[in-house]
Amino acid sequence: MGIHTYFQSLTDLERIIRCPGKFKFQEHSVSAHSWKVVQYAKTLADIEESNGVAVNWKKLYEITSSHDYGEIFIGDIKTPVKHYSLELRAMLLQVEEGMVAHFIDEHIPEEFKPIFRRQLREGKDDSVEGLILEVADKLDQIYEAFAELLRGNTDKEFIVMYRSALIKIKGIKLHCVDYFLDNILPDMVREGSRAPVDIAQITNEALAGA
Repeated sequence: MGIHTYFQSLTDLERIIRCPGKFKFQEHSVSAHSWKVVQYAKTLADIEESNGVAVNWKKLYEITSSHDYGEIFIGDIKTPVKHYSLELRAMLLQVEEGMVAHFIDEHIPEEFKPIFRRQLREGKDDSVEGLILEVADKLDQIYEAFAELLRGNTDKEFIVMYRSALIKIKGIKLHCVDYFLDNILPDMVREGSRAPVDIAQITNEALAGA
């Protein structure tokens, strides 16, 4: 079936809902999440470049746009479960990567297999682009949780999502992280003052403990 099978499979990402099993005022598909991650990453990369950092834009677009493709095969696993232990996270990643590799071997024409192996791999690493992907991915987690808290969804899982993503971002050494913490997060906290939970307190506790 060739690349047609890959193109056709992209529709499946529209049907996979993030944070399954929890009440949400607004559902988010993996496909929508991936699109937003690309948008965040573009701005984050611009901030890095404005501070003299060289960015490989081709690599950045490849890894941000395809970073969750493997969820076609295993679905979206809740963040607390996914990160319960390093061993579990490694096992899930191994299964996901194995199924992606099998898909490429089965369906992608030989001359394109190296390209697909590069594009559909796990892109989070210690490179500038890999770190930007990590920040962008966690940034969307923050915004999804923030939107639920703002609407009055007091499910503790969204507080955990917001806090854990914020702690993770704070620990990444990039100029765009400093910009987010100094210039974007304060606007979010001010908007969150009308939420039924104390977003300012949750934010301050997360930053203090990071």
